[in-house]
Amino acid sequence: MKWETIIVATKNKGKVKEFQQLLSSFANKIVALDEFAHIPDVIEDGLTFAQNARKKAEEICAFTHIPTIADDSGLEVDALGGRPGVYSARYAGEKVSDQDNNQKLLLELKGIPFEQRTARFVSHIALAIPDEPTIGFEDIVEGYILVEPKGEKGFGYDPLFYLPTYQKTMAEIDIHLKNQISHRGKAMKKLIQWLEEKK
Repeated sequence: MKWETIIVATKNKGKVKEFQQLLSSFANKIVALDEFAHIPDVIEDGLTFAQNARKKAEEICAFTHIPTIADDSGLEVDALGGRPGVYSARYAGEKVSDQDNNQKLLLELKGIPFEQRTARFVSHIALAIPDEPTIGFEDIVEGYILVEPKGEKGFGYDPLFYLPTYQKTMAEIDIHLKNQISHRGKAMKKLIQWLEEKK
């Protein structure tokens, strides 16, 4: 199965780049939402990553009639009862920077010792195909939240998310390794396996 175009339902350049590297053999073009004029804004009002991803994929696919992949992912911190969760991208408010979100997270975790700063990234990827049922794939990666950011390669909470196995943050590891071990990378592997089986 190889489509002419796959839409990645995001305007996040870092996320689009990851998807382009991973999906190049399944479509001639992998494009982001900003390639389309008048595309509707999807309100992410789901209570879970799965609900948000499915809604995004289905609404964009219905509008464009093009296969659409949507990912809803975020950070769950145990000491914060699972927050920021589905609010990860807007934790510090609407239209804030990654730095704003990271600063709020550090403030909320102030004084909490390292061993209690356990956290996980969760990613749910939904694929909506015209006239077919939407399918979803989910995975996680476990780690800890540092007291200060380290690394320049990632985005979002990556500079604070420490991977004990590699003794580095998600923002310090090579992009190819990240694509293999990250929550999104592992969920993408499940999606790619499904696409390979459909070829």
